[in-house]
Amino acid sequence: MISTESIQFLKELRLNNNRSWFDDNRYRYEKLKAEQLQLASDLLDAIVKFDPALEQLEAKDCIFRIYRDIRFSKDKTPYKTHISVILKSGGKNSQWSGYYLHIEEGQSFAGGGVWMPERLQLHKIRREIHFFHDELKTILEDRDFKKLFAGFDKDPGAQLSRPPKGYDANDPAIEYLKLKSFTVTTPLRDDLITSPDLIKVVADIFRTIYPLQRFLNRALASDENGGI
Repeated sequence: MISTESIQFLKELRLNNNRSWFDDNRYRYEKLKAEQLQLASDLLDAIVKFDPALEQLEAKDCIFRIYRDIRFSKDKTPYKTHISVILKSGGKNSQWSGYYLHIEEGQSFAGGGVWMPERLQLHKIRREIHFFHDELKTILEDRDFKKLFAGFDKDPGAQLSRPPKGYDANDPAIEYLKLKSFTVTTPLRDDLITSPDLIKVVADIFRTIYPLQRFLNRALASDENGGI
């Protein structure tokens, strides 16, 4: 779990997002970072019990720095006002499907999948969906899955208005084939973040996502070049 003191730090950072304030409160950030690392470690311990593909993953490779990349952004505030943990084979920068936890007051969520894959990875996923649509449909319509997720996230700009090249508009999987991102998310209550139950609740969410992870990672592991 994350301490109430660390959540308060993030709230204050949102109002004081500048280097001077951050330097004065760096000791509070170091406490938050230690909690974030422990959170990643505890989640890994829970997840490898059902997803052995993550057995070689280390917690330090599952967390992001708090510093924002502002090179191409109009928003020049230097720090993120949230923390996150992403668990996937090869670490946070790999192209595999993964589990994701986002912690931010009023906007915390857990989920997983592949966010905006590159061209080849996108083709591989679409090919898998085209040939194994029934399997994907079974995963997404599982009773426990539907209690948490309303299908794939429909992010603005992350889906096509027309069928992708090589696919027919009447393809039974067309609603999925139009997607450019393949993630699912479910919101988390603020009080859960500081609760001892956080690890168990999030691990159970990730367990529910596991069949989808296997489906997506099977697609990404394929030797196909994306053509149909």
